[in-house]
This record gives sequence, structure tokens and C-alpha cells, in this order.
Amino acid sequence: MAASNLATTIAWWGFGLGSVFGFIANKTNFCTMGAVSDVVNMGDWGRMRAWLLAIAVAMIGTNALSYFGYLDLSKTIYTGTSFPWLAYLVGGLIFGIGMTLASGCGNKSLVRVGGGNLKSVVVFIYMGYAAMVTLKGIFGAFRVKVLQAPAVTLQLDHGQTLPTLLSGLGGLDPKTMQLVVTGAVVLSLLIFIFMDSEFRKHLDNNLAGILLGLGVVGGWYATGYLGLAENPETLEITYFGTNSHLAESMSFIAPTAYTMELWAYWTDTSTIVTFGIATVFGVGVGSFLYSLITRSFRWEHFSSAQDMFYHIIGGTLMGFGGVTAMGCTIGQGITGVSTLSLGSILVFFSIVAGSAITMKIQYRLMMREA
Repeated sequence: MAASNLATTIAWWGFGLGSVFGFIANKTNFCTMGAVSDVVNMGDWGRMRAWLLAIAVAMIGTNALSYFGYLDLSKTIYTGTSFPWLAYLVGGLIFGIGMTLASGCGNKSLVRVGGGNLKSVVVFIYMGYAAMVTLKGIFGAFRVKVLQAPAVTLQLDHGQTLPTLLSGLGGLDPKTMQLVVTGAVVLSLLIFIFMDSEFRKHLDNNLAGILLGLGVVGGWYATGYLGLAENPETLEITYFGTNSHLAESMSFIAPTAYTMELWAYWTDTSTIVTFGIATVFGVGVGSFLYSLITRSFRWEHFSSAQDMFYHIIGGTLMGFGGVTAMGCTIGQGITGVSTLSLGSILVFFSIVAGSAITMKIQYRLMMREA
């Protein structure tokens, strides 16, 4: 298949997977910020267990693809030998604060756009612009020179995945260690998830966890296997259809920036619709289709100037934090964690901590005003 046709095929895979992602997320009310809010404010772990189930399913599928040779985990942005711990911590915390102020993460904002939420359109614009200037603009200098500078370089061939870090223990080879670590982590998650009888009865949470996790696996398969081919210009094996030129799956912060860049430089033939950009469109379209089918589409707007201000700040913080942390609650929280990357796990907990702390502060301010 020609390189241009292969890139187009991968983009269509992204659009299809994104559409299913958006449809299911809307139907099941899947929301990572909502999951943290439910735990912090009500002690309800239902949506958090759905998030963890998506991680477990994605982890099984991702490592199965790797084990059987359909995905090279060393060829992703999550598993490199550089471990920029400060960027992971600060980026994750800032993203968690931002998604709380904006009433949802990047994925949830796209889902709400598809359902007619005008507030999320504003969040999308500010999030995308902030992500773009953090990737390549004025915020990028601070990100690289300050937050990514104190990085630890791991002296390992395959980077920072847990199986790699633990390889050699007990005389186990890397392949066997991958099976052991994946099995142990997944089993622990599944025990915690399904020990709750209410969760076992909740169809939507189970549906969200299973299908969204499979969506991440589908993304890895498309970009990491189908998109891998010889570049006719360089004669090197290349990943086609991705912005990073590596294997990718679901993530919604950097792809939002690339989407805005595509719009801005539409006549530049070097800018193309990639897997990530296609998923952004797909999530919005899938959510829109669900809202039309169920007749739940409705226009929503800001209730006050203060409400608008919080959403603008939240979107901006998500754009900066998501790029700095190299992913969002989906990009790092499911896709990255599915690779068993230590950095992704650190970002996951940083995002949750940033969101939970912000919620506690908001609650105290509300009580003080009352």
C-alpha cells in the first residue's frame, strides 16, 4: 500500500475508534473527573472502577499485542529511557486542577461538544491553543528547559516499563517477566473492581470499562502494526499516520493541538489528518450521534461570567499540563498505563491528586461563602 494511502487508512481507523469511544462515553456517562469527584465527595467508587476496568482491559490487550509481536512497546512516547519526573508530577497536577475547573477532561470536553455544550467548545479552543504553544511555542521553552531538564536517564534497553525495570529478578527473561507483571497487576485490579457487588450489577460502568479499554487496544493495533511499513523515500521502517511517528493510541491533548494546527495551516500539504486528529473528530461525531439517537442533544451555555472564567482557566491548564505530562487521563491514564510505564503510573496519580485537592479547596470555599 502506498505511504499516503496507508496514512489515510490509519486516520480512518482513528476516526472509527474515536466515534465508538465518543458514543460509549456519552451513553455510559464515562468521566474521569467525575470518577474522582464521586470518590472525594460521595465515597462512590463506581465510575472510578469503570476507569480502572478500562485500564485492566487495555493492559491485557496491549501486552498481548506486544508478547505476540504485533506491537513494539519500546516505540512509544511512554516507554523511553528518559524519565522527566518533574514534568510528570507538575504536568499531572496542573492537568488535574484544570480538568476540575473545566468540569471534565479533554475526552469529556469533546463528548460534551458533541452533545451541544457550548462551554466545552470554549474549553476545547483554549485547551488546544495552550497545548499548541506548550508543544512548539512560548510555553514550550519553559517546559523543556525547566520541567523536563531534571530528567533521570535509565540505563535499560527498553526504558521505563515495569517488566523491564524488574527484568532479571528470579532469573526470569523479559518475555516471562512481562507475563508475570501484567498478570499480577491485572489480577489485582480485577479483584478490586469486581469485589463490589453494586459495580457488578451496573451495566453502563462495565460496558464503559470494557469497550473503552478495547478501543485503546485497537489504536495500538492500528498504528503499531497496520501502520508499520517501509518508507519509500528513506527505505526505513516507519510508523505512518501518527504525529509522533511512533505507535500511538487514544489521547486527546496533543491531538487537539495538532487539530488546531491543521486548521491554521490547511493549505500546507505537509499537514495531514493523522490518527490522533481523526480520534478528536471521531469522539465528537460519536457523541453527537448518540445524542441524536436518544434525543438528548441540547444547547448548554455559561451560567455566569465566573463560570466562563473558570472554564477558560481550566482549559488552558489542561492544555499545558497535558502536554507537559505527555498525556491526559486517557492518554496517560489508560493508554500510557497499559504499557506498564512507570512515568504513566506517576502521571495517573498526579492527575488524581491535583483534581482531588482542587475539589477539597472548592468545597471549603463554598462552605465559607455559605
